[in-house]
Amino acid sequence: MNKNLTLTLAIAITLCLILAAGCTGTSSNSGTCPVPSPQAGLKSYTPVNINATPIQYKEVNGVKLAYREFGSGEPLLMITGFGNTMNSWNETFIGILASKYHVYIYDPRGMGYSSDTNATPVFSQFSDDAAAMIQALGYDSMHVYGVSMGSSTAQQLVIDHPERVRKLVLDSVTYSMRIPETKLLLALNENISTNPSQPVGTRREAQANLEWNGSWDKLSGIKKDVMLVEGTADILTPDAISVKMAGQINGSWVVRFKGLPHFGSKYAPVQYGENALDFLGMNESPLGN
Repeated sequence: MNKNLTLTLAIAITLCLILAAGCTGTSSNSGTCPVPSPQAGLKSYTPVNINATPIQYKEVNGVKLAYREFGSGEPLLMITGFGNTMNSWNETFIGILASKYHVYIYDPRGMGYSSDTNATPVFSQFSDDAAAMIQALGYDSMHVYGVSMGSSTAQQLVIDHPERVRKLVLDSVTYSMRIPETKLLLALNENISTNPSQPVGTRREAQANLEWNGSWDKLSGIKKDVMLVEGTADILTPDAISVKMAGQINGSWVVRFKGLPHFGSKYAPVQYGENALDFLGMNESPLGN
């Protein structure tokens, strides 16, 4: 591995570990994460208190999935990213979404408060879990917001179980980690998958990422309203990938936030939250219908 790639990979691994450690970027944050200064003209929102919200459980596919819920309205399922738990969401971001929607956040199998089996999961299992979770919570379908690895799960969900998805947001997304644009993401997962110092659940997620065959051939078959969201400073899933994917998903949106990194809702929760509300609340039916 050349020196430049080694240095960049080290930065990427550090970024991933910071995100996995639960950097939220709320006003109560300890200041360890890079949060943009408040900008004039942005509305003020009340953050939720994730840790103070009761944990509940649903049994799906042989495991217990832990979840929390906020707000009221149409249901919105949030699928978090690699090495993260439901505690990793930015509390202002979730509060904005919960101002209009009934928001559900959960720990994937083997992570956080959720249980696991001895088997290494694959993405079809993650998508089956999300589909079963939607039903266990009493719904036929939900809006779905996936970020990072969660956006891969969300893609697999809409491919495997399209009837469970209303509108879909894919944030910090790729259709494969085995493409030139995601060489850092690939190296990151290869490193963590065999690193005994990492938690078992995180290593298993890395192994699942490495075994995922990607979604490119299935993207053109997605018939839902889809928005792809990306930061232009994302070195793990560069924004050019979202543009390429949008060309495959008929009628999809692409929103790029200038200068923001991977998992940008941690750093600009108001902008990301309002963007999601605009998309989810818009009537995209053809004129005259």
